[in-house]
Amino acid sequence: MTDWVIETENLTKEFKGFRAVNNVDLKVARGTIHALIGPNGAGKTTCFNLITKFLQPTTGKILYNGRDITRMKPHDVARMGLVRSFQISAVFPHLTVLENVRVALQRPLGTAYHFWKPESSVEVLDDQAMDLLEQVGVSSYARLTAGELPYGRKRALEIATTLALDPEMLLLDEPMAGMGREDIKRISDLILSVAENRTVLMVEHNLSVVADLSDRITVLARGEILAEGSYAEVSSNPAVVEAYMGTGHG
Repeated sequence: MTDWVIETENLTKEFKGFRAVNNVDLKVARGTIHALIGPNGAGKTTCFNLITKFLQPTTGKILYNGRDITRMKPHDVARMGLVRSFQISAVFPHLTVLENVRVALQRPLGTAYHFWKPESSVEVLDDQAMDLLEQVGVSSYARLTAGELPYGRKRALEIATTLALDPEMLLLDEPMAGMGREDIKRISDLILSVAENRTVLMVEHNLSVVADLSDRITVLARGEILAEGSYAEVSSNPAVVEAYMGTGHG
């Protein structure tokens, strides 16, 4: 029996009569990298926002490790280990790279906003912060302000701040958006290493990235699941080819 981390049942979201997501039954297996793809307007982002609790479904149910989280708030599911990258991590540009990770490490301790405390009280987190920066390949930038980082390295820092919450499941919303080839390779390698002991669900437009990284792919079209399977299976599916060819890759 497959161990599902995320399950959605008849997940539906309507906006003023328009069904952006329609009866989606999605299952994400533990320890896999699962990609959510589809042409423009397919409902990927809406589906992602429903799972991460930034939107409430019109109908349907969302289970995380078998527990119903349908009506929970984003910060509550984050505490349970379901963490969306580039959401809580939005980097503080005027803090150093090290300080950004230190702030993220303070969140579970409930001291994230105790800025009036002496700096020595948070320096105990420096070794842990440096370990995370090492993991994502930006430790050499530790003393720079985050605003000085090149774009791809900033994305790596955002992943480090997300990892500071020690997530069981990581949700990545278009992690390669706006990146050049070198950065894409670096972040792809990072996602693979991060996924060694976690489950990853990502929305991604770059199909070569999806082909390289994903264990399983769900293709959405017009708010419904069009196909599921490996990259080889979905890319050779005539309905998928037609959906993409008809609307562009978007």
